[in-house]
Amino acid sequence: MIELRAPMAGNVWKVQCGPGDRVAESDAIVILEVMKMEAELFASASGVVKEVRVKEGDAVEEDDVLVLIEPE
Repeated sequence: MIELRAPMAGNVWKVQCGPGDRVAESDAIVILEVMKMEAELFASASGVVKEVRVKEGDAVEEDDVLVLIEPE
């Protein structure tokens, strides 16, 4: 299982996938707002989204698991 983790603390601005969605390597999955700037987080491998652990507006800390992806 691949874990998409927050590289820094911030707020979830947009979640661009849901459970069951297929994602390709380097698809933008989550957008964080960090110090008034957007930080896109990308899938590191192709697969199927198994779990989304955050929703838009959530505050996250560095290294929090945001999304779980089952690789193909």
